Amino acid sequence: MSMSDPIAAMLTIIRNGQMVNKTFVCTDMSKTKESILSVLKEEGYILDYEIKEMENNKKRLKIKLKYFQGKPVISNIKRVSKPSLRIYKSKNDLPKVLGGLGIAIVSTSRGVMTADAAKNQNCGGEILCTVE
Repeated sequence: MSMSDPIAAMLTIIRNGQMVNKTFVCTDMSKTKESILSVLKEEGYILDYEIKEMENNKKRLKIKLKYFQGKPVISNIKRVSKPSLRIYKSKNDLPKVLGGLGIAIVSTSRGVMTADAAKNQNCGGEILCTVE
């Protein structure tokens, strides 16, 4: 996996952490990652996240994973738009995930939000990932 896609890297860290039932995982800090985590938390896919100050002024994101009856709440998290192939959708073409049971996380001009929220605010954007 190339580090040229830090979002994909974070999704993989979450996926791998869940496979071995970790309570939390960490990744490097970025505004976009923080926005994605904020949506995941709001939508109930993770318990929480916090920004940890490291030495030499670096910041890390600590992500508290969420389980239900011993199973990860996130059954599938996929990167959609990639640096090599950006996927943009207008508000009318925003995807429905799992017939509305999952979410798509979209980066819009008004920030990072779910596809449903973007639709309600009348904006399209870049489909960052889908979660189910």
